Amino acid sequence: MKMPTTEAPFIILAAGGTGGHVFPAEALAQELLAQGARLALITDRRGSAFGGTLGLIETHQIHAAAVRGGGAAGAIEGAFMLGIGVIQSVILLRRLKPSVVVGFGGYAAAPPVIAAGLLGIRTVIHEQNAILGRANRLLAGRVDRLCTSFELAKPAPGGARVVRTGMPVRPAVAAVRGTPYVPPSAENPFRLVVLGGSQGARIFSDVVPAAIALLPEGVRARLEINQQCRPEDIDRTLAAYGGTGSHVELRHFFANVPELLAKAHLVITRSGASSVSELAVSGRPSILVPYKYAADDHQTANANALVAAGGAWLMAHDDCTAEALAARLLAAVESPQDLSDLAAAALGFSIPDAARRLASVVTGLARGENGAAVAVGGTETSRTSGMPLLGPIDPVKRGTA
Repeated sequence: MKMPTTEAPFIILAAGGTGGHVFPAEALAQELLAQGARLALITDRRGSAFGGTLGLIETHQIHAAAVRGGGAAGAIEGAFMLGIGVIQSVILLRRLKPSVVVGFGGYAAAPPVIAAGLLGIRTVIHEQNAILGRANRLLAGRVDRLCTSFELAKPAPGGARVVRTGMPVRPAVAAVRGTPYVPPSAENPFRLVVLGGSQGARIFSDVVPAAIALLPEGVRARLEINQQCRPEDIDRTLAAYGGTGSHVELRHFFANVPELLAKAHLVITRSGASSVSELAVSGRPSILVPYKYAADDHQTANANALVAAGGAWLMAHDDCTAEALAARLLAAVESPQDLSDLAAAALGFSIPDAARRLASVVTGLARGENGAAVAVGGTETSRTSGMPLLGPIDPVKRGTA
């Protein structure tokens, strides 16, 4: 890490809430600090719990709340809190005088980005999902750059200047890319990893053990399963694996996800932006089961991006039955070449240097580059970054049952 100097650009990150917003902010912070930039974080009350790099940089808290639907009272309260957050951010930014403000979606990021626009400070927002979130839809046409993880499934608002930088992932996960995918062989275990987001997915506790029980005995005996479960589901999930003969390890949180991905032959997971991007960067085949209640069905859009590239199989939530999953798993076990093809396609879809690309956009604006589009081989490209500018548009239980 370079020591920042007074001449280094001063960049403010605005993030809060879920890991989907915080992970890319963390990755960008690491990259910018390595380049010698000066950083600060604006967040809401949840930011006091941040660890890692974000927990080490100067932090300021503002009031923030979602502009909710469901009635006039909720909308008025949310709008009032947003206004308070904007006023706080204006006062804060006038004092700090940053070169650029970078928002990562969510209601904690909206007030600082709005305030920066009012003060004439350069602004960047990063959208993790294939469909713009509510806050980023509000801001997209008003910022200097809208950076995306995927090609957007729906057009961005008019005037948006879009650059696909990719989704920054945790360095430990990105390092899995250096471990080539080795397809399963009949003589060795078949390693299945089941993840469900930050809190686990109940559907996997309901369906995966039942699907395993439907597989032939010889297949079940080969399976080594690492599955994330909600704490309250661990006992019943382990009991459901009883009699399968598979080696099973259940946890409500895996601290060694990079290690599990490196060894995995197949991953079953939800399709949040971080999950899809980590699978792609790792080059690991997967069955994606989108969370059906995700806002604007964005998890299906995320999954479709990787599926369209040939890097994953999609199974809709309502279609994820024990019988359907057992059929898919059996086909995977019997067709290692298909798994290798998925792994290669996922790797090809990924953008492994997403954090560097995003940092390039941010530091280019900090240097005062206007990022005007120029034609390069028929593609509009940002002078700022050299990238395509799309332009307006825990308990542990183990068992061998």
